[in-house]
Amino acid sequence: MDISSMTLAELEAFVLSLGEKKYRAKQIFEWIHARFERNFSQMTNLSRGFRECLEKECYIARVEIERKYESFEDGVCKYLLRLQKDNIIETVLMKYSFGNSLCVSSQVGCAMGCAFCRSGEDGFFRNLDPYEILAQVYRVQEDLGERISNIVIMGSGEPLHNFDSVVKFLEIVSSACGLNIGKRHITLSTCGIVPNIYRLADLQPGVNLALSLHAPDDEIRKKLMPVAQSYSIDETISACDYYAKQTGRRVTYEYALISGINDSPDNAKKLALKLKGRLAHVNLIPVNEVAGSKFKRPGGALIQDFHDILCKLNVDTTIRRELGSGIAAACGQLKSEFSKG
Repeated sequence: MDISSMTLAELEAFVLSLGEKKYRAKQIFEWIHARFERNFSQMTNLSRGFRECLEKECYIARVEIERKYESFEDGVCKYLLRLQKDNIIETVLMKYSFGNSLCVSSQVGCAMGCAFCRSGEDGFFRNLDPYEILAQVYRVQEDLGERISNIVIMGSGEPLHNFDSVVKFLEIVSSACGLNIGKRHITLSTCGIVPNIYRLADLQPGVNLALSLHAPDDEIRKKLMPVAQSYSIDETISACDYYAKQTGRRVTYEYALISGINDSPDNAKKLALKLKGRLAHVNLIPVNEVAGSKFKRPGGALIQDFHDILCKLNVDTTIRRELGSGIAAACGQLKSEFSKG
């Protein structure tokens, strides 16, 4: 049994089933999620007998750093982490003036198949367990020797296809007995799994929501993102409106600018009409070019013009600062060089 993926409430039920006092659960939880301990033998405020019992009944999943790449141009670090099941996942550290931000993966591989993204090139392998998502934060924080203050669930995988594990991750990583990272410092990015956006909104998790939109209409979006075959832009944006209403949190709309595909002034005006008046922010991302891809980024003047049109039409917009492209750690570039199965 994987004790490291249990919430505090689940741990309390588990230790009671072993005949131990309820407060022991908090002690175990703090060892795993605040001190990052991976061996029961080191949990010295537990009795020897209880530690031996834990060794027999459960385990703490193994997640270790396999390799690290550093970009000296912008301070970005990409970590490859090996899981207990021998899969490899990637996570990316970005250092800002306001703190250290970590982009974590939620799956091994990805089933979404977005045309401009490398993460789904080899398909989907499996969902990550809650601790496998958490341990990305723990291992990087240990290696860095500094606190991770912000988390974006934007690495490989679609978080809302791994709904239960991601929700448990959010509960554990924000727990006062663990890292206690405020939910306002966590952003979940989705391609737009509409039913699960509503589910997440009803839980009122307090995290920021980012939608990978990348097109102003269904015709273009269907060419870029297979998910658009299932959910139209209008119904996806309606789900995001519901999320904003339930949580009071502004939704970010991610828009990868691709030369000749979705970067025209007309595209910008259509996008503005979709989002004007909503609790929304557009994050423009000049597409990160990868080997073998037909997609190219627009020139700087076109990017700025697209931004200016949106702003003039009263849609809050920024152009994302480019980070990590030199080590294939930028948006859309994550794909492990190691076998995943």
